[in-house]
Amino acid sequence: MKKLFLIIATLFWAYNGNAQPSDLKNVWEHAPLHVPNEPSTDAPLMGNGDIGMCVGFERGTLRYYLTKNDFWRLQSKADHLSGPRVCGYVDVKMKGLADATFRAEQSLMNGKTECTLKQNDCKVKASSWVSATKNLMTVTLTALEASVEVELELNAPQNEVALVEKGESGGTAYLTRSFIRETDIPTMIAFAVRTTAADYKKVTLHPGESVILFIALESKFKQKNPLKHVLKEVRNMNSTTMERLWEAHNMWWKSYWDKSSFTIGDRVLMKAYYQGLYTMGACSRDKKFPPALFGWVTTDKPTWNGDYHLNYNFYAPFYGLYGANRIEQATGQETPLLDFMPRGRWYAKQVTRTRGILYPVGIGPLGVEVTRDFPVLTDNGYTEEGDVEAGGLFYKQRSNALFGTVNMAQHWRHTYDLSYGKRIYPYVLAIADFWEDFLIFEDGQYQIYGDGENEKSGFNKNPSMSLALLKNALELLVDLSKELKRDEHRQAKWQDIINNLRELPTWEENGKRFLRGAEEDAYGRQVSGISFSPIYPANGVTLDSDSVLLATGLTTVDIVQQWQHHNGTNSFYPAAVRVGYDPEKIMEALHKYALHTYPNGFQLDNPHGIENSCTAANTLNEMACMSVGNKIRLFTVWPKAVDASFEKIRTWGAFLVSAGFRNGIVCDVSVFSEKGRSCTVVNPWKGKTVLLVRNGKPDKQLQGEELTFPTSVNETIVLKPL
Repeated sequence: MKKLFLIIATLFWAYNGNAQPSDLKNVWEHAPLHVPNEPSTDAPLMGNGDIGMCVGFERGTLRYYLTKNDFWRLQSKADHLSGPRVCGYVDVKMKGLADATFRAEQSLMNGKTECTLKQNDCKVKASSWVSATKNLMTVTLTALEASVEVELELNAPQNEVALVEKGESGGTAYLTRSFIRETDIPTMIAFAVRTTAADYKKVTLHPGESVILFIALESKFKQKNPLKHVLKEVRNMNSTTMERLWEAHNMWWKSYWDKSSFTIGDRVLMKAYYQGLYTMGACSRDKKFPPALFGWVTTDKPTWNGDYHLNYNFYAPFYGLYGANRIEQATGQETPLLDFMPRGRWYAKQVTRTRGILYPVGIGPLGVEVTRDFPVLTDNGYTEEGDVEAGGLFYKQRSNALFGTVNMAQHWRHTYDLSYGKRIYPYVLAIADFWEDFLIFEDGQYQIYGDGENEKSGFNKNPSMSLALLKNALELLVDLSKELKRDEHRQAKWQDIINNLRELPTWEENGKRFLRGAEEDAYGRQVSGISFSPIYPANGVTLDSDSVLLATGLTTVDIVQQWQHHNGTNSFYPAAVRVGYDPEKIMEALHKYALHTYPNGFQLDNPHGIENSCTAANTLNEMACMSVGNKIRLFTVWPKAVDASFEKIRTWGAFLVSAGFRNGIVCDVSVFSEKGRSCTVVNPWKGKTVLLVRNGKPDKQLQGEELTFPTSVNETIVLKPL
């Protein structure tokens, strides 16, 4: 069979006042597009954080692509020998619809997707959803006009190293797919399909009647005998059990949307805000196998092996989840990093002769390294001599493992979850071990030599991103050490590095000072390239920075203007917020950015999968409720003419904050304290006295630029200006 086509689409949202997920829909119109190496161009995406499904259509055949976070070919070898793999396809072939028009509509409220095919007097609706509470999917086929004959097939891509078994058991079709030969860890999935028709192979849809496909999908990581499991699951399905499953599905999504909310009058931004959170809700919930580069996989050869790319791409989709209070979707991002620690220690010893951990650019789950022995001097000449060291692909960067502390710090500071702190502590400690050995103390400062600023920069002195990331990581470690009461005797050393780490390199031109990527190159020449990377997510420049550094951050953002780019926009927008850039310009650019997408929210022409999913949500949350440095700032970087409100944004210190902004004034401020920590709010009513109301009762009155007050566990504090 020819490869099926995914569908180019147009953007649509239902809007009623201030849009919420129940109002928002994606719409695809028929315009065939060749299936790419990854589904990041365009497709309706469904999933429950463990299994996923997307749909394509061509010449009368609907193809449902099945994907699962834990289905990889696991071999520590490059050149597409390792990476996530598509589980297989469920092909629904419909006679008389070879040249049908196509339309798909998807609700963001629960992911339900309805495809409508029409040719002459043949019209079929296919309604599908992936259960949020079990690894089950359903597709309901309905003929709306004339009768239509349907054939059902289970398929998988041709792959000489994959073992595939197709068969039938008691009227149920099944397919298993395994990668066993020449692997480090064998993998296997199974999926089964049963229908409500008497013969699943050939079905006649009569007008007004429906046939339901029940699909179960499972892996050997979750079930000892996945085939036996999926056969049992679909045999237990009927219309009654599907109704119960549908009810549980909607309850889960309702709970998900209740975690937090944001309201603004801009319809485009509302769509982008909730679209990103939908995407992460649909692809991230497996604590051992977080989503890789593309989230959904439709091929056995995804670009960049579809790996966990460690010099920002893997981390970026999670940036916005902490403030949006989607901690369940963020948990597990650290697992591949922790699993890779033994190999990371080996690389540190072999490559840099240090303690601690050193990571290559691309890894997989369970300690597998998908970029090992990467071919040098490839056809495009991108990978050169020196980029591969001891078999690992580093591109001369020493910051890949260090970058892994960014979301760990986010998770810890937003939750102060002691069990999570204990889990990540060995990793963060190993980071400190590495940098204690790797840093050079020179001229009274700790300095970095021999670390690439980015993939193609070569070895540099004092890369700005590494400096900012290291300070952020050591501040995290000091905090963890105090809270967990571990290695307290080492805190003085870590604090000394923090206090005496080389300042961020800058350069001056035409009377303006900018952040630059590094201080010197490998030959001792000054590096003049401008870089915003130390601002966000490493917290290297904030509104609390000294006036010179903050002004430098502002001029850097102003000259870079990276509002639309295939690299790093997920960091650039919040970086602009963090330095107090013009909020009107940020909002205008974010609106254009949100329009520059396919209906599923993926950026046009961006090859990096899900990395931009939460850019809009993260930026809006930062603009309305910034909490870096344990200070909560409400609508500090916000257009004065734009009304908005939010509920339950999570901040540093484990607070859930709600507030509004009407007619240029902050209002309706409340703080729920999860852990009972001291809270500091930058006074949103400059010069005014503020009354604290604790659990409904008036308490203290506070004055000043910063309002600091103690809290108790599970206490709600309302702030009111007097």
